[in-house]
Amino acid sequence: MSTTTATQGAPPTAGADARPLRRGGRVVVWVVVVLVGVLLAALTAAVQSSTGPTRDPLDPRSATASGAEALVRVLEQQGTTVDVVDRVDRLDAGDLRGSTVLVDDSAAALDPAVARRLGREARHVVLLSDDPTSLEAFGLGVEPAGPVTGDAVVSTAGCAIPAAEAAGRITSTGSGYRPTDTVRPPADTDLCVPTGTGDDRVAGLVRTSTAGGDVTLVGTTAAFRNDTVTTAGNAAFGLALLGSADRLVWYTPMTTSADAAPTLGSLAPPWVPGALLLLGLVAVAAGVWRGRRLGPLVVERMPVVVRAAETTEGRARLYARTRDRTHALDTLRIAALRRTARRLGLPPGAHVDEVVRAAARATGRPDTAVGAVLVGGPTHDDRALVDGAAALDELERAVRTATGEAAAGPTTTTPTTTPTTHRDRRGARP
Repeated sequence: MSTTTATQGAPPTAGADARPLRRGGRVVVWVVVVLVGVLLAALTAAVQSSTGPTRDPLDPRSATASGAEALVRVLEQQGTTVDVVDRVDRLDAGDLRGSTVLVDDSAAALDPAVARRLGREARHVVLLSDDPTSLEAFGLGVEPAGPVTGDAVVSTAGCAIPAAEAAGRITSTGSGYRPTDTVRPPADTDLCVPTGTGDDRVAGLVRTSTAGGDVTLVGTTAAFRNDTVTTAGNAAFGLALLGSADRLVWYTPMTTSADAAPTLGSLAPPWVPGALLLLGLVAVAAGVWRGRRLGPLVVERMPVVVRAAETTEGRARLYARTRDRTHALDTLRIAALRRTARRLGLPPGAHVDEVVRAAARATGRPDTAVGAVLVGGPTHDDRALVDGAAALDELERAVRTATGEAAAGPTTTTPTTTPTTHRDRRGARP
């Protein structure tokens, strides 16, 4: 067995010259993709860092529907000084003692230590939060029960919270809370603005005593929003609750604040983000460098040559074993169609109807008769299979005679597909 090798010293082909160019082009494309990804990440971080809290819900400086600027403006007109801060570590105990502190912990960034300090030093704390850690730090004894949807207005008559009782009716939209211990409700804790029934009953307002005074958990945040502050007694409730002191400290903890709860990113050394970015770039570069590259297809000569007669005989045995007479005869018809079209000078893509009409004109037979032989229909028994193969042989002989070729023997071989040969083989099924 011999192999064919390239002659030494032969000039390089065009494909060999173009291969390094294609590889270099792929490397350039991947480098460009990585650079674009890094640029987009940097731009996204810059945009997010430049976007302030003005788009957050209940932002005291936002005039949007979800903001709270309307309530702040009215408080300032009534003589209450409103200070919007994102850290309270600079406020001393005297500042907290004479102020109402609103803690908007919608981002769940409040440090439990800061919460405990506010509970000790602030006289009035208004908490907006669904974070169980913050609720536990203030000692409220309740847990979040999920959002309260809809625009229902609930009566607050008889509520132990003076601001809510004076309002008369409050919109319940926001969040609901339920006691952590349903058997023994927390002592010195008032629950107001109930919604739901049975086990689904939740409260929208919760107030409890602290070491410095009291803390009021407000789940009915719709009472502070610009678009619903004028509904029912929402405005009266907000003004009475937040304007009880001469100063209101609107504290919004942020993850970037110095007194915010520590996160995994803040605990990590400052060089970690740069190192992670560098490792990512190294991984991408290694993938481009060592990644599998699919080259051109290599054509190999088959070590074994299978004769066409063996393939035909094996296929015939399969047809005989499955008794698929129609498929067997259709295979013979397709081969006869190709040979007939070639003898009649038709193009390789000629339609079956064209072959049938050309064969009918050459042999002088009706189109229907030629079509029944070349196309036909289902083959239900062995007799029809043999007759169909014989008709194909006879039609091809007629075409060869009409085109001036010498008559030849049958072109189709039927013994390998006949049931007689199949049944005579040892071990064949009846």
